[in-house]
Amino acid sequence: MVLEAQNIHKSFGKLEILKGVNVAVSQGEIVSIVGKSGAGKSTLLHILGTLDDADLGGVRINDTDVRRLPPKKLAAFRNQHIGFVFQFHHLLPEFTAEENVCIPGFIRKKPEREVRKRAVELLDFLGLADRLTHKPGELSGGEQQRVSVARALINQPDIIFADEPTGNLDSAASQDLHQLIRRLRDEYGQTFVIVTHNKELAELSDRCLEMRDGVLA
Repeated sequence: MVLEAQNIHKSFGKLEILKGVNVAVSQGEIVSIVGKSGAGKSTLLHILGTLDDADLGGVRINDTDVRRLPPKKLAAFRNQHIGFVFQFHHLLPEFTAEENVCIPGFIRKKPEREVRKRAVELLDFLGLADRLTHKPGELSGGEQQRVSVARALINQPDIIFADEPTGNLDSAASQDLHQLIRRLRDEYGQTFVIVTHNKELAELSDRCLEMRDGVLA
C-alpha cells in the first residue's frame, strides 16, 4: 500500500470532525473522496498529506510512519514523496511556468540542469511546451492548473493529494484535467487521492469514498 491511515480522529474545540477514519490506497490507484461541505474531506486530506496532524490515529506513506517524523524530517519527506494540487494554483506570479515547476526540485537540492530538464519534459507532456516562459498572469486557468500538476510531479512523488482541483475551472478545462489525471495514472502509474464535488471526476476514479458522519463510507 502507498497510503494507510487508521483510526484518524480530529476535533476543533468541541466539534469532532473526524471520528475514526480508515483508508488504504494502492499504487497507481485513483481514489476520490466526496461528501457535503463541512463534512471534513479537506481536513482529512491535509492530515493524510502531512499538512496537519491528527489528534489520534496513524498515517503511513510507503511504510513510513509520518506522524513520528520530527518537523525537519517531515518537511523533507513531504517534499520528496508527496505532491499537492489545490483548487487555487498557488503559483508564484513573478516566476515563469518552468521556474514554478522547478521550485520543489530546487528545494530538494537536485542539480539545476536535471530539474530544468524534467520540468520541460513534464510541461511538454501536459501540452504546455509553448508556455515555458509565460508567467501565471499570462496563462488561462486551465493552463495554470496544469503547471501546478507539473510542479506536483517534479520530484516523482509516491502520491498526489488534490483538493478540489477542478473547483476553479470551467467545464472544458475540467474535462482536460480529468483526462490528464487518467493519463498520468495509466502512463506513469501515479497514485491520486482527490477531494472533489465534481461528479464526473469522482466517477472517473477507481474508488469513490463518501465522507459521512465523520467516517468514510
